[in-house]
Amino acid sequence: MSTTLGSLRRLLMAPSLQEVTLGARGFPGASSEYAPKLDAIPQSVVCGFEWGIDSRDQDEIVRRLAFVEPELRGFAYEGATMAFTIRDVMGRGTRARDLLDGPGAEHLFVAYIGIGFAMNHLPRGLWRKVVPDLTGSPYHPTMTWLAVDGYGFDLAYFHSRKWVDEQRVPPSYPWQGRPDYFPRAIDQGIGRALWFIHGAQADEVARALGRFDPARHADLWSGVGLAATFAGGGTPDELATLPAAAGEHRPELALGSVFAVKARVHAGFVPEHSATAVGTFAEITPEAASELADATAVAPDTEGPVPPYEVWRSRIRAHFAAMRTRPAA
Repeated sequence: MSTTLGSLRRLLMAPSLQEVTLGARGFPGASSEYAPKLDAIPQSVVCGFEWGIDSRDQDEIVRRLAFVEPELRGFAYEGATMAFTIRDVMGRGTRARDLLDGPGAEHLFVAYIGIGFAMNHLPRGLWRKVVPDLTGSPYHPTMTWLAVDGYGFDLAYFHSRKWVDEQRVPPSYPWQGRPDYFPRAIDQGIGRALWFIHGAQADEVARALGRFDPARHADLWSGVGLAATFAGGGTPDELATLPAAAGEHRPELALGSVFAVKARVHAGFVPEHSATAVGTFAEITPEAASELADATAVAPDTEGPVPPYEVWRSRIRAHFAAMRTRPAA
């Protein structure tokens, strides 16, 4: 049941379902045949956000989220986590922690992205409070870099002129004490956004990515691989053009695809389009992709000059780089 205060928060903060569509954003991919499928994704996030802002308790929002079809449910959890994060940071409470330590645990990967969406609506001085303590999870705090990815996606999706057309680089921030890595995680989110902005049209995505500084291409391609695999769009033949377009960054494309499948497997539902994409980009099955992610995982307390998240990514990337250089039998 909604509350007066919750309804006011929703009216002040939530965009309408129409406002988040590719057409309303003025994206070049709005005329793509895949636009309706992609539009359903940010709309699911908005629904989750509205329920999270308006809900009285966790049971209520979990029941609502259960009505969302499995393919889109993770996106609705993104929105709910965004709402809970804002409510926790601006007031008091442990809504986000309780959700992700409980019924939302299977959607943890995408929920971290929802925290990144919240960051774009909060002063930087409050960012130190956005990540809930999920000690005990094998993915915490390693995968909290997905929050920075989510922040980058949000910047690119809602301010595309500045961050995509003009290709500006946001000021850094000492996330997990690593301000040097912050821009790289943002580029992974911008790469994901390119998939949406260009309506999952593989050739247009590749051309748009190619206009960025080459030093940013690796992380952008990783984001494209993640979005194409998790969100879908594109025929098998169209997807098959991306590995060649990625060129030397084909391992990054495969890396993003593996992470996307791992998130899908963790949530208990792997759509057919995810299996097709990971088979195209990484030449493995979803089961093998999940096993690869598990086999290369890094302990959350691993110390060193490189964030454990990037160590994990580099191990997966190295696997595919080795496959490319392996001589034919």
